[in-house]
Amino acid sequence: MEIERMQTIKTLGELEASGYRPRSIQQEMRENLLLSWEKGEAVFKGIHGYEHSVIPDLERAILSGHHINLLGLRGQAKTRLARLMTSLLDEYTPVLLDSELNEDPMAPISRQARERIEELGPSTPVGWMHRSERFMEKLATPDVSVADLIGDVDPLKAANLGLSYADERSIHFGMVPRAHRCIFVINELPDLQPRIQVALFNILEEGDIQIRGFKLRLPLDLQFVFTANPEDYTNRGSIVTPLKDRIGSQILTHYPEDLETAMQITAQEARLTDFQKEAIHLPEWARELVEQIVFQARESEFIDAKSGVSARLSVTALENLMSTAERRARKNGESRTSVRLTDFMGVVPSITGKVELVYEGEQQGSMAVAERLIGEAVKAMHPRYFPPLDKLKASDEASPYQGLLNWFGEGKTLELEYDMTDAEHATALESCAPALRFVQGQKVERSDELFVLEMILWALSEHAKLNRDKLVTGLTFNDLFNSYFQGLSDEETTA
Repeated sequence: MEIERMQTIKTLGELEASGYRPRSIQQEMRENLLLSWEKGEAVFKGIHGYEHSVIPDLERAILSGHHINLLGLRGQAKTRLARLMTSLLDEYTPVLLDSELNEDPMAPISRQARERIEELGPSTPVGWMHRSERFMEKLATPDVSVADLIGDVDPLKAANLGLSYADERSIHFGMVPRAHRCIFVINELPDLQPRIQVALFNILEEGDIQIRGFKLRLPLDLQFVFTANPEDYTNRGSIVTPLKDRIGSQILTHYPEDLETAMQITAQEARLTDFQKEAIHLPEWARELVEQIVFQARESEFIDAKSGVSARLSVTALENLMSTAERRARKNGESRTSVRLTDFMGVVPSITGKVELVYEGEQQGSMAVAERLIGEAVKAMHPRYFPPLDKLKASDEASPYQGLLNWFGEGKTLELEYDMTDAEHATALESCAPALRFVQGQKVERSDELFVLEMILWALSEHAKLNRDKLVTGLTFNDLFNSYFQGLSDEETTA
């Protein structure tokens, strides 16, 4: 029905005359999904990496009219998928005005609504509800009660109206009945106590609700979407089997399977300021390194794989990376700057807050694990673009890195402070002429040369070809053996 025509319909009689016919929410979503395909419109916009896995499963579940359980680790867009399902609802749908339960004027479910329609007939007032209002969400926590979800008898209401407690008009309805004709999402379903989950049985199956022993027949029409984390099944609770049996489709979500998809998601979700977008050059190398850190974290022996590593890590990491560069530029009075590899030290807080460490990781410390992940990410990226370093053993003489290593072997040290001006940073790196020549020979964009030069130094240190020391104000790179002998000399002097 056209929106302009809807706005002219104000009564039940006009609605009946318009040709409107009630549909269940599942029928509505199914028909609108088919219509979106005919028009070539995307339903799940902004979701990347699920085109051949999760989204086809969701579409099949919608066509089947199923309630859905999205099962996956944190940060896998489960809640976002549920929210995007509202696009499959009609833009506006008719409701009985002043109805607590969003009732269809032509298919009322409550006693109050039926009595009102019987009294007013065709002149019963009708309103219109936008699809954005047809979405309700509840985070499951152990303290959620049956009254919160289903409802309870309201003694004051019963007394004021002179009603028996057994009269449905004395009931204060909970969230589920008030979500009639809506998409209702329960996040982290296993966190609900089993007795609360049991209260959902008949609603999913028959539409019955029971409050303090009074059985009510309310043919509720809802699209349930549950989300759950596999870890919850062992750590906090489980989905009781009879409830799980009533959920038509359980769909497994997953993390991005490649760096390109992950980078696309991060670029879409990161909240960057205008200054950061316009005045800070972000090399593609840095974008990829952010994602590589997350991929390394998901494989790290120090991080609990069952807990997962959220995609939010890369988003907050990119935001912190850009803020680190902005802080440096503004403190130095520079109007423009470029992201450096040393800026990744500012990403550490994004990592430590997003990962769950196993015992070995706790022993290392969260800061050490975060810094190690950055180093491992550099190490993993290096062989994709440059001659490998892990095979450089006895044949170092013939390696393309030998001139660079010899420069440090002469006792020279490269010091990079976190808050150096761009000019000071460039002067420091360009002082290592062999490294600069190596990078220039790799066909790297001019604007990215200094970042790549830093990457080469980090990769060499990760492969134990150079020594990298972390200082309070920055990093130093020097020859591994000179550093070792200097350490011995310092110990002898102390002795």
